[in-house]
Amino acid sequence: MKAVQMLIDGDWRSAESTYYVFNPANIDEVVAEVALGTRRDAQEAIEAAYRAFASWARTSPFERAELLKKAATIVMERIEEIARLLTLENGKPLKDSRKEIGFAARVLQYYAEEATRIFGEWVPTISPSIRSIVIRQPVGVAGLIVPWNFPVDLLAWKLGPALAAGCTVVIKPSSEAPVAATEFARAVNDAGFPPGVINVVPGRASEVGTELVENPKVAKLAFTGETETGKHILEKAARHLKRVSLELGGNAPAIVCDDAPLEVAIPGCVRRAFSHMGQICISINRVYVLEGVADAFIKGVLEATAKIKIGNGLNPETDLGPMFREELRQRTKEHIKDALEKGARLLYGGREPEGEEYKKGFFFTPTVLVDVDHRMRIMREETFGPVMPIMVVRSLEEAVSLANDTRYGLAAYVFTKDLSRAIDLTERLEAGGVAVNVNDVTELQAPFGGWKQSGIGRELSRHALDGYLEYKHIRIGLA
Repeated sequence: MKAVQMLIDGDWRSAESTYYVFNPANIDEVVAEVALGTRRDAQEAIEAAYRAFASWARTSPFERAELLKKAATIVMERIEEIARLLTLENGKPLKDSRKEIGFAARVLQYYAEEATRIFGEWVPTISPSIRSIVIRQPVGVAGLIVPWNFPVDLLAWKLGPALAAGCTVVIKPSSEAPVAATEFARAVNDAGFPPGVINVVPGRASEVGTELVENPKVAKLAFTGETETGKHILEKAARHLKRVSLELGGNAPAIVCDDAPLEVAIPGCVRRAFSHMGQICISINRVYVLEGVADAFIKGVLEATAKIKIGNGLNPETDLGPMFREELRQRTKEHIKDALEKGARLLYGGREPEGEEYKKGFFFTPTVLVDVDHRMRIMREETFGPVMPIMVVRSLEEAVSLANDTRYGLAAYVFTKDLSRAIDLTERLEAGGVAVNVNDVTELQAPFGGWKQSGIGRELSRHALDGYLEYKHIRIGLA
């Protein structure tokens, strides 16, 4: 069993009390005993970060870059250990955990390079005796609040730009999945960052999270999680005019056009709807397929879904592990039940798998529904479960209208062979990222974030640095 501690001012320490994290594939298995940080612990971490900021902010960007490069190397050296912990606490297949840790290391490497490209400006002035210079400086202490579904990746997305910009950080891992995130932070810290630059405090949102939001010494908050929680954070942070970036709910649509390459659309939709049991903010939650290809598309989806292997994430043959917790499995069942009561038809799944290996975990079969419409909760709410509701539509106008009929706007997917049609749809869909004939909107070098109630601000790319930097205008009169 792993022991998870707090990191405050360079010191790994225990808390007054602890709690246990269990394996969602086998709830009898204890994965770790975790330090239960308190509001007072969070205050100490913030004070440490605040003290360290003065010197860290003035560190050469080239020195910060070297530390980030070294951190990326250490993470890759420990990839098997961290990936195994991630699978144990989170449930996702080990191959997916390795992919997550590997991408997190790439993020650190990328921001090592971006640290040396934080440029200023020499601004023209109205007077020949005046010079105007614009520089960018770090905002201060950043509070990084990380979710359970991608606890390492989504920490790296925040930690990389924060450290590159010259901010110090206090990390609050998900209280439900803090193990891999804390070990990732340990690997980064072991690169040689000064004490106080990186702090980690696992604990309850009501304690640690509240202190990060309300403490005036925290200048920036970066949060990934549910929309309602994000709204609450934004409201509280506004009292101190904190910088805030929020990556929130998804409910992503996919449009399968009548000329779609089905050899791409079918595996693409299956992968993006069911990967990590649908517990991803950019999961495909709704599919709108043109009636001309509907039968072939649905047939292909059913064939591909039937081949998915469910099991313990440590089994190399597993495609899908368990759901993360019982609450999510119950919500998935409720959405399916509501849809069936309102006229939907169940073509595949919709139940817990049978067998001894599934009895102690939160397993659920990938589910395919047809004859759905927007009266159903499953088409209007983010299920966060392994369900693909497929709605047959008669026109692209109808598909776009339905796709945009949501308060969310994080991601959308289009499958078509027609370039003009693809461009038209990508411009009309109301989402921060649109993927055409691929099953992911994420690219390290491109900004990631949502429209509407899916968030504020951007992560990844050079644009993520904007949230951790302030502009300063320096106006000089020449003698």
